[in-house]
Amino acid sequence: MSRTSRRATLLAVPAAVLLALTPTTASAYPNPGTVTGSTVVHDPTMIRTSAGRYLLYATGGGLAHRTSTDRIAFSAGGDAFSTKPSWWSSYGTTEAWAPDLSYQGGKYLMYYAVSTFGSNKSAIGLAGSSTGLPGSWTDYGTVYTSTTSSDYNAIDPNLFVDDDGKWWLSFGSWWTGLKMIRIDPATGKQLSGSTTRYSLAARPTGTKAVEAPYVVKRNGYYYLFASYDTCCAGTSSTYKVKVGRATAVTGPYYDKNGVALTNNGGTPVLESHGRYIGPGGQSIMKDTDGDLIVYHYYDGNDDGTPKLGINLLDWSTGWPVAH
Repeated sequence: MSRTSRRATLLAVPAAVLLALTPTTASAYPNPGTVTGSTVVHDPTMIRTSAGRYLLYATGGGLAHRTSTDRIAFSAGGDAFSTKPSWWSSYGTTEAWAPDLSYQGGKYLMYYAVSTFGSNKSAIGLAGSSTGLPGSWTDYGTVYTSTTSSDYNAIDPNLFVDDDGKWWLSFGSWWTGLKMIRIDPATGKQLSGSTTRYSLAARPTGTKAVEAPYVVKRNGYYYLFASYDTCCAGTSSTYKVKVGRATAVTGPYYDKNGVALTNNGGTPVLESHGRYIGPGGQSIMKDTDGDLIVYHYYDGNDDGTPKLGINLLDWSTGWPVAH
């Protein structure tokens, strides 16, 4: 399928209409683009290989795999890990969460989290592969951890590589919010001697529900996407995606109204509408026809089953608008 027809498939609402709206009502949000096949996923991360194939990994098992040649029809493959790393059991689980897939220096890298629901005894792990295919991954062990006495949670990792070659890892969930650390490009782990843990976003009062950070740089600004409110509750989920921007990768990040993300700020990008309930667990992917937001939602027409959502993003206002 051509780039033009793929783009047309994803456009649910004319861009001119969306740009005139502030997305505060259900009618302002577009439906996901058409995807078919094996689309039951949670916390998806996706990249396009140099050969034009889409590789997607998601929460569950040894990290569930999907692939597509046209960004519409997806098929399932084996898990990333045919044998799960033994150290996962130290965190009370045999499954991995929230992978973050990228291609760095001729190698596919995947950060991921191991934990149990509601606990901050957690760890971020790292694996590498020359092909990115299931069964090809070598696990490199832990990158960063948290314990039940920590005021943060080491889950939901995202690697960001800046223009000057510096590597940064954002992560976090609940407690005191989203964090960031420096990463050594040579090891993929925390940079030796760099112990600072930066705070990116938090909800100081009321619910602490902010998680799944994802950082990109566009037009001179750093943009932090995050998921807010209740995940993983099927049709009762209230998940939503918000964004803030900053002039430095470590923040401070502010929303469109000037409210700091460390003070419960965030400009909405996607919220529940119609059958598409609780969109979140998002990643951002640069494709040939623009930036994509790749996420899961809970299908109100299928008993709240988590499914793959893909939309293009328009940056023409200086803020990302899904369409």
